[in-house]
Amino acid sequence: MPAPDRYAVIGHPIAHSRSPQIHALFAQQTRQNMLYGALDVAPQELAVRVREFFATGGRGLNVTVPHKEAVLALSASLSARARIAGAANTLLQDAAGRLSADNTDGAGLVRDLTHNLRIAVAAQRVLLLGAGGAARGALAPLLELKPRVLVIANRGVERARALAQAFASLGPVRAAGFAQLDGECFDLIVNATAASMQGQLPPLPLSVLGATTICYDLGYASSDTRFMHWAREHGAAQAHMGLGMLVEQAAESFYLWRGVRPETAPVLSALAAQLAH
Repeated sequence: MPAPDRYAVIGHPIAHSRSPQIHALFAQQTRQNMLYGALDVAPQELAVRVREFFATGGRGLNVTVPHKEAVLALSASLSARARIAGAANTLLQDAAGRLSADNTDGAGLVRDLTHNLRIAVAAQRVLLLGAGGAARGALAPLLELKPRVLVIANRGVERARALAQAFASLGPVRAAGFAQLDGECFDLIVNATAASMQGQLPPLPLSVLGATTICYDLGYASSDTRFMHWAREHGAAQAHMGLGMLVEQAAESFYLWRGVRPETAPVLSALAAQLAH
């Protein structure tokens, strides 16, 4: 048997990453001859380590914090998804050996919302919390689902306004500070801030939650995140974490690399069971 093709996730820190386990399960399921590792690389070493990985036979990289924006400068071409998001989470080589960058995060979010959780977004009022890289990656895919309105709320409202302006051509999007949301109610609230994973919450007025509101946290943990606790405590209809997004974005990367789309349901179940224990 030939040597396995090499892939990895690159970030700093990286020990917490579930990507090696997810891709090992995908490879086993689809019978792909590949190995997937994890590379802890500090920002100042990024360019050298990425070039070294591909120069020594590496086939593809996933990219996580804090390198998602920096890898764009290392790539000869960007997909439309990476260009719109201003960040990449997937690197691959073309036939000439040039690096290409893509972003599968938004596709993973939409796939989890619409396919796994059966959540309708079309004609709904959507609130997106945060105006950083995670929010930027989610915006275009969410707007493609044609919500009635998408409001970006951020502590620094100027940053939210800049983001809304950048994506205005894609759909009905506007910006707000958290206090400006008082009196408004939403069908879907997506938390793209890191606050919840640190046990904190954005200062949201309770009016944003209605009896049918669905809350989704891009973060994931072994139990409900702080944002999910808040949503359940105050009467949200549903509260979900981003474990499904993690698996779905990985499946999209796997498909880009191998041309095979793995089944995500059994991998998501295995991961959820492991986290629960």
